[in-house]
Amino acid sequence: MASLNMVVDSDGIALLTMDVSGKPMNVTTPELRDELRAAVRKIAADSNIRGAIITSAKSDFMAGGDINAMVDFFDRLTDEKKVYAEISRPFSELLRQLETCGKPFVAAINGAAIGAGLEIALACHYRVASNDPALVISLPEVTIGLMPGAGGSQRLPRLIGIRQAVALMLEGTSVSAEQALQMGIIHEVAAPGQLLERARHWLLTKADAVQPWDKRDYQVPGGAGYFDAKLGAFYAQTATGIAGKTQRNLPAPIALVSAVARGTSVPMDAGLREEARQFTRLIMNPVSRNLMRTQFISVKECRKAARTACADSELRPQKVGVVGAGLMGGGVAQVCASAGLDVVLIDATTERAEAGKQKISEMLQRLVAKGSLEPALADSALSRIKATGDYSQLAGCDLVVEAVFENRQVKADVFRKILAVVSADTVLASNTSSLPVSSLAEGIEQPERFVGLHFFSPVGRMPLVEVIKAKQTSDRTYARALALVGVLKKTPIAVNDAKGFFTTRVISAYLFESAGMLAEGISPVLIDNAALQAGFAIGPLSLIDDLTIELTYNAQQQYKADAADAWVEPHGLSVFNTFVRDLDRKGRRYGSGFYDYVDGKRSVWPGMAQVYAPLAQQPDVEELKTRMLYIQALEAARAFEEGVITNPAHGDVGSVLGIGFPAYTGGVFSFIDTVGIREFVHNCQGLAARFGERYRPSQWLVMRAERDQRFYPAANGSGEVQQ
Repeated sequence: MASLNMVVDSDGIALLTMDVSGKPMNVTTPELRDELRAAVRKIAADSNIRGAIITSAKSDFMAGGDINAMVDFFDRLTDEKKVYAEISRPFSELLRQLETCGKPFVAAINGAAIGAGLEIALACHYRVASNDPALVISLPEVTIGLMPGAGGSQRLPRLIGIRQAVALMLEGTSVSAEQALQMGIIHEVAAPGQLLERARHWLLTKADAVQPWDKRDYQVPGGAGYFDAKLGAFYAQTATGIAGKTQRNLPAPIALVSAVARGTSVPMDAGLREEARQFTRLIMNPVSRNLMRTQFISVKECRKAARTACADSELRPQKVGVVGAGLMGGGVAQVCASAGLDVVLIDATTERAEAGKQKISEMLQRLVAKGSLEPALADSALSRIKATGDYSQLAGCDLVVEAVFENRQVKADVFRKILAVVSADTVLASNTSSLPVSSLAEGIEQPERFVGLHFFSPVGRMPLVEVIKAKQTSDRTYARALALVGVLKKTPIAVNDAKGFFTTRVISAYLFESAGMLAEGISPVLIDNAALQAGFAIGPLSLIDDLTIELTYNAQQQYKADAADAWVEPHGLSVFNTFVRDLDRKGRRYGSGFYDYVDGKRSVWPGMAQVYAPLAQQPDVEELKTRMLYIQALEAARAFEEGVITNPAHGDVGSVLGIGFPAYTGGVFSFIDTVGIREFVHNCQGLAARFGERYRPSQWLVMRAERDQRFYPAANGSGEVQQ
């Protein structure tokens, strides 16, 4: 089927209607490009055609590139010159032919024009957009590790000025039709039913087939070029801001600014060639593939199961119980109530439950004050929460989430009370962050209805939920847990039961390693700064302090009691023991931890040098970054080997969305594939020789490296692989 339909009317106006077959939205495909190229040639050559209108048969104008196809395609590219000639230039050249063919083109933007969709519109000589409130216009490529590659980085600055255009493109900001009109991105806004009429009117009465930048004496609004007196400080400040925000781990923002600065200081054709050069470098860089695969394809894959379960009325809950009105329990109760569920919030006493509800109210009011929540919706959510100390109120709940202290006996007591009042069909879920779900289900009648739901703090903002399937968990229970995640519009990852599950296990390896660095005599400031440079949002020692050193210490005491003679002390645990037992510095909540906290401000603790003598020669930052990234990726590989995680896509999503593994890597498994599994294993062996056996790759991973077996098959980006 054709992707572009062309009809010429009696006035000589060609109507080009995009309708890419087999896709819910229009995306750029080879077929669409070929058909558009043929249409431009025909329109230019036919003297009976006076101009053309480009619009869409779908609800959107165009959503941009096909990310699934791009990930698979980018993964196989090796020749930069060939990429430039065969990928980066052709579509850009086509749109240049469109705007210089001598015939006027109008973009009748009937829906969202995103990425390549807006680039097509910008190449047209006139743009009229529907006043549909759902219509958005944006060039968001930087958010997926790319930049506009079909002229967007050159036309938008020439249209509205460099400062405004760069700000929109760096953030991927979406604007409405009215906002686009005010900025000068489009020329006219019309009612949906009048869109084509207004486009025809311009062609018949005011048509101009020459773009502003192709006219004599044209100047970019507000100046152009690196050395423009008005823009020198802007470019310097922008580059500095990008470096601070990205730690130079994301190449796309700098590539975009370079393309704009260099491209707008020369004629359009030269500017388009500069854009293509920068675009080519980004395509060849694995960061774009990693971001697209994990943040879009894999997240969508993870959400699909939850959406499917949520759509089944027999699986979807209506009433949820939450036991524990603290930070985690209160957060779970808040998101459930905000999603329209009735919630029973339980604590040891009604007063404590009411105190938890009051904190939820305060959080909702903060959201209202920020303008991110309507007051009526806040009131409605709060009204759905019943706070009580009476467990009998849990009767009638479809699912109950336990969110109490991380202690096996405390949790067992809670579940005994829950079981005494709920029906035999109620799903029992534990929000434990580390204790094996199967062991928590021991002694419970019908253990098949027991499942793990590991939310992340703060629950309202964190999008991830680990759904842990215990040995006894039935498929129906698992589906009902997924349905709750779907109602909450969060992203689930599938994890099999084990101590620490997946995310806690991976981040624990990182935090223990970072604490162990203190004992080696490495500066705490250097440790935290190295993490920031590696792409983590917060340094590991600062994170431990924020969580409290005591939290990890207590969890390990529980593990030790459970394991008995099989206990193996993690590397770095001695540091936690020292700070909790010997120094009574338990973390930020207590006013002191690895750092001092005066008036809420973090500062270096002068006494650290007396506890751990600093190395005379501190290690290189790159070495610390490598250790932090490798220890987590290696632990993830072990979890994969053991069947705790069976799909690397879920592991990557979990590591990025749940524990803040740097997004540019794509996640723990994408990181290994990007390094190359052979080099990764080789480097691990070198780290093991220098720092200890915890870095030693297993024989399974060594054999995988010998076969050069990636976690993501090179032929596709699905993420589903055989072990």
